[in-house]
Amino acid sequence: MRKTVLFLASLLTAAVFLVGPVPYGTASAAQKSVIQVSAAISLKDALADLEKVYARKAPNVTIQFNLASSGMLQKQIEEGAPVDLFISAGKKQMDELAAKKLIAADTRSDLLGNELVLIVAHEKKGVVRTFADLADKAQSVSIGQPETVPAGKYGRETLTYLKLWDKVNTKIMFAKDVRQVLAYVESGNVDAGLVYRSDARHMKSAAIASVAPKASHSPIVYPMAVVTGSKNKAETARFLEFLKSAAAAKVFAAHGFIPLAAPRK
Repeated sequence: MRKTVLFLASLLTAAVFLVGPVPYGTASAAQKSVIQVSAAISLKDALADLEKVYARKAPNVTIQFNLASSGMLQKQIEEGAPVDLFISAGKKQMDELAAKKLIAADTRSDLLGNELVLIVAHEKKGVVRTFADLADKAQSVSIGQPETVPAGKYGRETLTYLKLWDKVNTKIMFAKDVRQVLAYVESGNVDAGLVYRSDARHMKSAAIASVAPKASHSPIVYPMAVVTGSKNKAETARFLEFLKSAAAAKVFAAHGFIPLAAPRK
């Protein structure tokens, strides 16, 4: 019996030497860090490009994105969703999370800016040219839900500032986020809509008719912060710093955003 055990042990030792150590790539795959990022859906395309850039910089990190309206994402975080980093399209959502101590205050920073633009359906090009035209030349208008969609809040502020809200609010089709506004206009379901300039870059048939005056709405700012309940704060902090870098700023700018964070190398 003892000889048999020794023989089997010898075979096992030989097999280890023949096979060799476990390849590094296999081991590292099992050790990959995962960062859960909840971000405003208007960032969808820019983040997709940045994910590829970061994969080359940090191959052992996987970024998983949850994209929706900022208000919906805020509610998910309040309900305990597993989130490491939150990027909002408005300060209101971040402020409310901060008041509940659900974000790490020392990690918060303003990442991006944007512009609000009036877009019109293909059939309305040349007809609806200004915001004033919404009163009598557009049968329907779409904006995001002001309570949950920052772009919708800015849209309502702009229409109120231009003294158009009372004239158009009965023909507004509210949307769950800016991408839905874009879809409504592109499909011709509404004549016009208010979206970010960064979203307008993805239009196929609609057109930008006008840009909202800066004085007509509160500043458009995208703040970001690490969520207090993050299980991977160190890796998340590194990704946050990457989003502030000059390389990331270049990608954001290419997608129509205005980088606000100081460029870092």
